[in-house]
Amino acid sequence: MPVRAVLAAFFILFAATAFAQDPAYEPLSKAFDALRLRDYDSAIASFDKASALAPGRADIRKNLAYTLLKTGDTDLARDQFGEAMRLDPADLHVALEYAFLCFEARDNASARKAEARRIFARIADPGNDTGDDASRATAAQAFRNIDEPLASGIARWQQVLATSPPTFSAHYELAQLAEQRDELDLAAANYKAAFQLLSERKSVLLDLARVEKARNNPEGSMAALLAASRGDEPRAAELAREQLPARYPYVYEFRKALELDPKNQTLHRELAFLLLSMSEKEPALGPEAEKDFAAIGAASPEDYLAMAQLGLLYLAQNQKTLAMPLFEKVLQHADPATANRVRMALKMPLVLEDSHPAESAIDPRILGERSYQAGFLKDARRYFLQAHAENPVDTSIELKLGWTYNLLHDDEDALQWFNLARRSLDSAIAAEASRAYNNLRPGTERFRTTLWIAPMYSSRWHDLFGYGQLKTELKLKKVALFRPYASMRIVGDANRIMGAGPQDLSESAVIFGMGVATRSWRGVMGWFEAGTSVGYITGIPSRDFRGGASYSRTLGASLAAEHSGRFLETTVDSVFISRFNDDLINYSQSRLGYTAILGGVKAQAFWSDNLTFDAKRQYWASFAETGPGVRVHLPNTPPSLAFTIGVVRGIYLINAGNPRRPNFNDFRAGIWYAFTK
Repeated sequence: MPVRAVLAAFFILFAATAFAQDPAYEPLSKAFDALRLRDYDSAIASFDKASALAPGRADIRKNLAYTLLKTGDTDLARDQFGEAMRLDPADLHVALEYAFLCFEARDNASARKAEARRIFARIADPGNDTGDDASRATAAQAFRNIDEPLASGIARWQQVLATSPPTFSAHYELAQLAEQRDELDLAAANYKAAFQLLSERKSVLLDLARVEKARNNPEGSMAALLAASRGDEPRAAELAREQLPARYPYVYEFRKALELDPKNQTLHRELAFLLLSMSEKEPALGPEAEKDFAAIGAASPEDYLAMAQLGLLYLAQNQKTLAMPLFEKVLQHADPATANRVRMALKMPLVLEDSHPAESAIDPRILGERSYQAGFLKDARRYFLQAHAENPVDTSIELKLGWTYNLLHDDEDALQWFNLARRSLDSAIAAEASRAYNNLRPGTERFRTTLWIAPMYSSRWHDLFGYGQLKTELKLKKVALFRPYASMRIVGDANRIMGAGPQDLSESAVIFGMGVATRSWRGVMGWFEAGTSVGYITGIPSRDFRGGASYSRTLGASLAAEHSGRFLETTVDSVFISRFNDDLINYSQSRLGYTAILGGVKAQAFWSDNLTFDAKRQYWASFAETGPGVRVHLPNTPPSLAFTIGVVRGIYLINAGNPRRPNFNDFRAGIWYAFTK
């Protein structure tokens, strides 16, 4: 065998072996192919898959990060740059990208700015011989831009605190600047001082926990998180609970948390009951629990639960002279459940708890409403669930739970709560829940079929046109962004003489296709389909590719609204159609008007402005129109059924090759109907 053939065979065998040993080869190839087509979403998905198959490769993380930057997702890009830097610390360009993104971050801003400063300092270090001069110069300038304002700010706030009475703002600002400059001891001291001046701000404890962790003080970090988690600031409590270890805190950790937040009675009460529970096996802890219950009662005279428990401890020790004054206060002022505990201990008749209803000082429904209004949706969900457990027949809480789950993007659970609420005896609650249920249900079905038809008469063409589409979508649980579908469109007219060219309004065809569409996001969606167009006059089939993007939004009182008022309706479409010589046609339609409700009839009077233009600058696809119109929805008809009439004055924007006059008038009358199953 010739030497060249042997070498070629060896090279092919080596390449095949290398490819076989690289598990990320296939998804990386797809990712780079998608990048060349500027299909960033597909590239991101492929890079994600490649990074999972080869988690130790920094280059994959780096390419993924740069692709995420192209889509504007700076937070995820920052995380990927950070992982790439961890895998390859010598890549200073990646480190710079990560540092700049950290400096611009808004979440955990102080900690991320501190990290950015550290990275810039490392790269700018003259002893760092792994980088280039340009990187070191960039890092040195960035370090100066960060460090000098921090140093002057720290000095300024220290001077303020030295010459003026201490304030929360002064200590907190100084702590943030010190944290960003890695002066962690100074930051911790001032976060503590700020919290002592305003202990209601439990969120400061989260800052303190972060700094204590950076100081390698896990006990201090645990104390701050534990105090915040038992505080009355819902958002801070939720974030603290997410950072706490899965195990239950130890007694000494409760003690350290109380040293930090001595006014936290919820925390103190939990410690006291923990000691009481432990005293069953370790009797020596009984006096310690008693001491804590007494301290709680002294600090909070209206904490009748702690007062009752202290009295029970005294009673168990035969110290009735100490127990009875406490029991008397509990029987007079406590809620029925707490008072009944005392009655049981004293062998007194119990009182039914619902015979003396007492409004809780912390009603979970009220807390849910406050959290909902403030945007703390996870807290709102928890409180509304608690309120529903206490009062399962209150359908207004079920309605609130539906909206809360809906805003949390958990539509399946939202649908269940709306379904319960729409059975309410309160007609207003039932109506609102029914509307929400009907609007939400199609989006949660595995298969969704939509039909729309829009017949229209045009005086300009002296013809009646018919447009429609029947589409069935498949919802894939693992792919939330895209939905494949099968479609049948019809585009025709009554005179059956159109379809000679794309400038005509009818293709006289039925179009069968398979496609994929994105979910709508803030009114924007994209789609693409491939199929076959069959002329119903000629019977000739032809390939058909079409796709595009659309945006629609209505402000004010739409035709579906239950009240009158002004409205603005905007629709923008950009559509590629292969049959029209691979043209990209763009439409913009706006309607500004007023919606009125007259005896059950909903009517809109509006002024419309329409603009059409295409990529190939053809006369038939480049024109503007404007004119008045009326749209009507009759009572006892489907919600989506509407009748529209209008008059427009139009002008062609391009007249080269135009066989018609540059201006035109048109009277139009049409019907729109759609339904989803």
